[in-house]
Amino acid sequence: MSQFSSEDEAELQSLLRELLKSVKDRISGAPSVECAEEILLHLEETDKNFHNYEFVKYLREYVESSLGTVIEEETENFTRGDGHAIGPGQDTLVHAVTKRTRESTQYKQMMQTLKQTMMVVVESLINKFEEDQLKKEEMDRKSQHEQSSSHYTENCSDSDSSFNQSYAFIKHEQLQVISEKLDPGRPREVRMEALQSLCYAPPSDVLSCESWTGLRRNLSAVLTDPDPELSDKVLQFFAKTFSSSPLNVTKDIYSTIGNVTTFWIRHPEKYMEEIIENTLSLLALHSEQGMSSPGSEKSLEPIHLISLLDMKATWFKKWMHGYYSRTVVLRLLERKYKSLVSNVLVFCPSGPARRTLYTSKELEFVYFVHSLCVLGRLVMYTNGRKLFPIKVKKRRDPVTLTDLVLSQRCLCVFVYVYSLDSLSPTNLVMEVLRTLCDRTECAVECLYQIPVIETLLAPVITLLKGKLPKLNSLESALTHIADMLARIATTERGLSLLLYDRNLVSAEGESISAAHVVVQFTQRLLAKELHVFSELEIPPAVSGAFIFVCRQMYNTCEGLQVLRPYSLHECIAKAWRTTSSVSERVPTPVPGAPPVITSQELQSVVAWEEMLLDNLLNFAATPKGLLLLQQTGAINECVTYMFSRFTKKLQVSRCEKFGYGVMVTQVAATAPGIVALQSSGFVQTIVVELWSALECGREDVRVVHPKSTPMDPIDRSCLKSFLSLVNLLSSPHAMWELLGHRALPNKNEYNLREMATSVLDLMDRLIIINSDAKIHSLFNYEQSHTFGLRLLGVLCCNLDSFLLLESQYNVSELLLQGQRDNVTEEFIIDGLSVERNHILVRIGTVGGPSERRLPPRALQKGNDPYPWPMVSTYPLPKYYILDVPKTLRTKQGKNNLFKALDPTLYMCYLLCKQGVCVCVCVCVCRYGKFLKLLREDSEQDLCLLLKHCQEFLSQQRVSVTSELSCFQGGYPGHDWFAASVFLLMHGDVGRSLSLLLRFSRLLPSAFLWPPRLHSSVHLPIEIAQSGIHPIYSCTAHYVEMLLKAEVPLVFSAFRMSGFTPSQICIQWLGQCFWNYLDWSEICHYVATCVIMGPDYQVYMCISALRHLQQDILQHTQTQDLQVFLKEEPIHGFRVSNYLEYMEGLERNYRSMVLSDMRSILPRSS
Repeated sequence: MSQFSSEDEAELQSLLRELLKSVKDRISGAPSVECAEEILLHLEETDKNFHNYEFVKYLREYVESSLGTVIEEETENFTRGDGHAIGPGQDTLVHAVTKRTRESTQYKQMMQTLKQTMMVVVESLINKFEEDQLKKEEMDRKSQHEQSSSHYTENCSDSDSSFNQSYAFIKHEQLQVISEKLDPGRPREVRMEALQSLCYAPPSDVLSCESWTGLRRNLSAVLTDPDPELSDKVLQFFAKTFSSSPLNVTKDIYSTIGNVTTFWIRHPEKYMEEIIENTLSLLALHSEQGMSSPGSEKSLEPIHLISLLDMKATWFKKWMHGYYSRTVVLRLLERKYKSLVSNVLVFCPSGPARRTLYTSKELEFVYFVHSLCVLGRLVMYTNGRKLFPIKVKKRRDPVTLTDLVLSQRCLCVFVYVYSLDSLSPTNLVMEVLRTLCDRTECAVECLYQIPVIETLLAPVITLLKGKLPKLNSLESALTHIADMLARIATTERGLSLLLYDRNLVSAEGESISAAHVVVQFTQRLLAKELHVFSELEIPPAVSGAFIFVCRQMYNTCEGLQVLRPYSLHECIAKAWRTTSSVSERVPTPVPGAPPVITSQELQSVVAWEEMLLDNLLNFAATPKGLLLLQQTGAINECVTYMFSRFTKKLQVSRCEKFGYGVMVTQVAATAPGIVALQSSGFVQTIVVELWSALECGREDVRVVHPKSTPMDPIDRSCLKSFLSLVNLLSSPHAMWELLGHRALPNKNEYNLREMATSVLDLMDRLIIINSDAKIHSLFNYEQSHTFGLRLLGVLCCNLDSFLLLESQYNVSELLLQGQRDNVTEEFIIDGLSVERNHILVRIGTVGGPSERRLPPRALQKGNDPYPWPMVSTYPLPKYYILDVPKTLRTKQGKNNLFKALDPTLYMCYLLCKQGVCVCVCVCVCRYGKFLKLLREDSEQDLCLLLKHCQEFLSQQRVSVTSELSCFQGGYPGHDWFAASVFLLMHGDVGRSLSLLLRFSRLLPSAFLWPPRLHSSVHLPIEIAQSGIHPIYSCTAHYVEMLLKAEVPLVFSAFRMSGFTPSQICIQWLGQCFWNYLDWSEICHYVATCVIMGPDYQVYMCISALRHLQQDILQHTQTQDLQVFLKEEPIHGFRVSNYLEYMEGLERNYRSMVLSDMRSILPRSS
């Protein structure tokens, strides 16, 4: 489908006409042509039916048929990595494939064909439209204008019934008469009559007559007439002339009407080049005297006149908008008219004026505005910036881009000059600078320069020195400075410039980076310690603006690393508490009594309080920042504020691309965070949304097309809720806080309208379905229960979460019973039995990627759709266990099972009441026997070791008064590191305990052995009582920081998915990589961290994520990244293959990472 036939063109014309009819009301309601164009350009964003239009469907099919093969080949190449590399500047695989596709020959051929065809189609539509309009006017004219046309009928060829025919041979004398009647001095009625007569004349005769020059001058005068009817008549004449005139005469119309860019794509490029070159040639005319000689008569130049007509240079904006014309403009500026750019570099700011007569100063201001807009548009584009440096008269050195930004007439205007007028230099320059900031490449060349930062911060440094800068409006200048700095800090290059380039001189004379200047100034603003402000009332908006700059830094790991010594979280929290106490102390208004505080003042106080909360909340964007937020004591209020914005679907900030998903996931990884989410109502909202999508369906509206039966285990309508729950419950801390010590309702009867409102309700209604009442309470039992089992499978990937569910709800027995109920004469294979089978094998075996087999969740084609053994009783079939232990098969009674297996196992079961989970011992010892590391009776030894470890560690814990479940007793999870040491020591309790006791004296024990520092006396008291483990606040924090620098594509993928690297890393580290790596690699991990240092724990995680890069990018596109990372082992990963890479990370980051790890244990001997 690379070429269009005549039938295709006719079909396209019909489809395009239908599309325009559908959006007719929206276009006709636009106040201008530009607005109508904007509506069409953003139709996909604003019209929910956009993808249902037949024209859009047709184009989509054409693109797919033309480029489908190319896209598939490029995607496959990038996925395999065959000779291709995705550069660090591209965020995702999609961008890389798109770039390669757009560079392909097929794409260029498709665009050329599509462009030519659409030009023909649009031209035909325009001609057809104008013909219809002419016919309509003809009919109106017959009934309304017979008298006005009667005196021309003597020149008819053969009839007086048609004005088109009557003007077939119009004489030049008659056009001369019309031209005279259009003279500005004639009465309105005479000019209107002449215009009506002109509209009925053949355009070709009009344009070729001898009177055209005078007629054109008078038409231009009518265009400026304040009477809209007169100007509309002229526009009607021009519109008809465009469609029926030859190309060599339409240039005259273009130069008259001015809207060249709207039409020139319809004609060959040479005509556009001629128009552009003639215009630039006119504007390049420059008088030697100009307007710069004092005391002499001023001479106007073309550029001054066009500045008066179009102060904001919209003509140049239109020229530069499309690539079609922009290329020509930039080429001509480079080759022939560079002097035009140098001319606009010379301007002088002054105050605006609104008169018909202008002074030279006022005219120079208009010239300044026009020049500023032209330059701002020019430097937006790469080839425009290549024009610099430019030689300017009366200046020795050429003007560079940095010179342009730093010139007294640009950046300093916005810093030092202030006016409330919309055309003030401040607002105009800010508009240009914001535009430059929004374009990364442009910002790098123009703004991300040390001199620019020095100029911006000069007033701030002056204030820090105790002096007042010479500013017309201190408040406005500081606000604008903060706005620019915040925009610079949103990009990687700009953030790096602010954080690390130490080229500024502080108030104390030290060389520091811009970040230090900003945070010092912010601290003093919050503490009101700037004495120069004692006589000035600086509003909270200024403080808020500079806090926002800091926020753009501290919501990143690297930014927080630089700002952390200033304890800015404490400063903001103190200001929030002060403001909050003010708003709480406002007395209730008494009728008749004067108010203590006005409503406007109260609104200002509340707004300032919310602003401080919002900025405090953004500390939760990083693991270490979340710890700092928890230490302020404001985490509950911040999460409640976040929930209020989340329910209103508000953006995180004007500089944030993503929503609150990543922040929610970060908060949910910790015990205090998940409790705050629960108390705020966030968890309930997620559950209710899920239940509504799963069980309630759409609203009760008439169903024309019934909803299709979902083919996937999780319907697309529920996928977002499913992923939200996975993010929310990914950490075992969330499971302990939301489900720990909570029994299921297990009601005898459930109301059909009774909705689930908590995670416990979901567990009761969707997962632990152990009664007919629960089955009958579901409208979509199979779909809802499949959803519940799918969620259960993901949750059980975390071994600590599985142990909680198993110990409280006995999920394995429930699943086995469900499988047994699915057996009649033979096993019934359906979606539920397949899902249960997968979970039973997953929770019944332990092992890395080459140590166990997991059955798939999907059926396969053929005579045997599910050839894998079904599990309805333990132990598992031999197919799944590579080395089946000799275990006695017996009936599945809870106590009888362990008695039948082994007396020592029954003793383990009795020890469960003392905190040792029997299923852990069974799983660990089964794994050890499979590895040939343990003898048959090792379960009791493992229980004894775990009991000794609990007693040893409990003696080193601080007493914490808290309602968090993690503080109720000892470490709430299983000690997977101690279990690993037990296997390493071949089940020898004495050697294992001796090794653990000696290892506990070393720094690596703090991070490899999670129970070691659980509310430990060796931690600072505020960290010990926080409920946030150092593995999260330290190791995971540096994983995210290094991942962003070393593997940026993976970091971006996590951001896009709403998941965080810290979530999966604390799962890997918390269970010592069990089920994710083979035993040999687990041993290498432990040995590497013990011998090389605990910082290798960070490098290990970076290496694993780097190893998974291609899989991570692929699953980001399929929107199941978190599920993939939790369910799949790390295939093909070998520690030895990445040792050299980890050594490189050590050289670059050890001084920072290891020193921070040591600093968290100041109380340790």
